[in-house]
Amino acid sequence: MPVLSKEDWVFWEENGYVVVEEAVPQENLDAMVDVIWDFLEIDREDREAWYKYKPYSREDKCSPISAAGMVEIYQHQALWDNRQYPKVHQAFSEIWGNEKLWVSLDRANMKPPAREDKPEWCNEGMIHWDTDTSQQPVSFGVQGVLYLADTSEQQGGFQCVPGFQRIFDEWVKTQPEDRNPQRPDLEGLEVKSIAGKAGDLLIWHRLLAHGNGHNRSDQPRLAQYITMSPAPEDGGEARDRRVESWQERRPQANWPGDPRDREHTHQQPAELTELGRKLLGVDSWN
Repeated sequence: MPVLSKEDWVFWEENGYVVVEEAVPQENLDAMVDVIWDFLEIDREDREAWYKYKPYSREDKCSPISAAGMVEIYQHQALWDNRQYPKVHQAFSEIWGNEKLWVSLDRANMKPPAREDKPEWCNEGMIHWDTDTSQQPVSFGVQGVLYLADTSEQQGGFQCVPGFQRIFDEWVKTQPEDRNPQRPDLEGLEVKSIAGKAGDLLIWHRLLAHGNGHNRSDQPRLAQYITMSPAPEDGGEARDRRVESWQERRPQANWPGDPRDREHTHQQPAELTELGRKLLGVDSWN
């Protein structure tokens, strides 16, 4: 049975994103949430401990978490159990019309509530693209996020300008030549926060202006980023780098990484299923 219904496809075309419910089992979600708190060495019941770190920045890689809640964990078994879960792969396969995919080696997210007495944690979120939209035409691509816990509109989760992928070509004609190709001018655009339930996998179109929001709730936002794209015919050096990252339990080049190097020193390489080996690139799809 297809993961995406006819109604899902209509919604996708209109809004530029789609939600796959119950994409992974509850035990996978529970395991991933446990791993986030363990990795951060935080007692989840201690609300003060949510703010124990100074958030890292591009200039100061001082901790394993950013003000936006990006948790620098990449290769844990719990991450891989969700990446290689068949329903997750099927959803991306239907979007791409292609089962031969590679999965991104992306991070998790734990964004605590904003507090006036913790100004370094009052991240208001942003709206951006993860691709250079000045390079026309922008090739098709998708991104995804797995909700690890129920997330309200006020909880600092995924937000976007619904349907922006449909109007981008006309909108960009109205913009100045020196516009920021990764941050849109939001004048006249409506940003919407997308609430979700634990286990929801939200997949969005690359041209959909998006980001995470301002956490005005009393609970942290918990999520895992998962994206898939067509596997190259010959992975070459890219494949070798991905496999090395998995084996060494470290991020790929140009990712911030954990200054403690905790994954490398505290765990073994994740066990991969037959599907997982193909999604990483260890085994060929052909």
